[in-house]
Amino acid sequence: MTIWTRDVVAGMVDHTLLKPEATVDDVAALLEEAADLGVYAVCVSPSMVAAATRARLAGTLIATVVGFPSGKHVSEIKAHEAALAVAAGAAEVDMVVDVGAAIRGNLDAVRSDIEAVRAAVPDSVLKVIVESAALLDLAGEQTLVDVCLAAAEADVEFVKTSTGFHPAGGASVRAVEIMVATVGPTVEVKASGGIRTAEAAVAMLNAGATRLGLSGTRAVLDGLASAAS
Repeated sequence: MTIWTRDVVAGMVDHTLLKPEATVDDVAALLEEAADLGVYAVCVSPSMVAAATRARLAGTLIATVVGFPSGKHVSEIKAHEAALAVAAGAAEVDMVVDVGAAIRGNLDAVRSDIEAVRAAVPDSVLKVIVESAALLDLAGEQTLVDVCLAAAEADVEFVKTSTGFHPAGGASVRAVEIMVATVGPTVEVKASGGIRTAEAAVAMLNAGATRLGLSGTRAVLDGLASAAS
């Protein structure tokens, strides 16, 4: 089994700030903390991408979200939001699917929604947020499988568990295991939403997640041993 040291896990983290009340100063502080922690990327709201681009240090990768957090935006709006964010400096885009369409079994709508964003940012890493807790609670495992397959058919790089804003909950080991079994290793899995401890982070990684979305990154990393320990 992999030994998940602090440095290894840090290199798999999207250090995230998506609070509605976030300011430009908060984004600058996020970038400084990201450099200190050695994370893979920062993830900010689309309106904050330009500020993150101005504040970033060498090597810092910027990700953003589109259709966030409801997924109920018109596909053309999601696509345009993604394109604007990439033009402003984002290298990765995390889009939210229409969860209602997924629960209803309208996979064609889910797929075409993803395809619209994929076409708008063909050279960027695209992660598809499926709200796994909601799908599992309201529709069952097969729906989660089907949505992940639809995302894979749309040529995305990642499927992602959660926004962290849905009342059904965030990431779970069960969801990650299902997602990895369905689309891995061709499509990677990002676990995000409610991961607040080192133990929870390690559980997601052991289940097969290859990226973590964390807002309390320092607390999680502080719970892990360094390579020299």
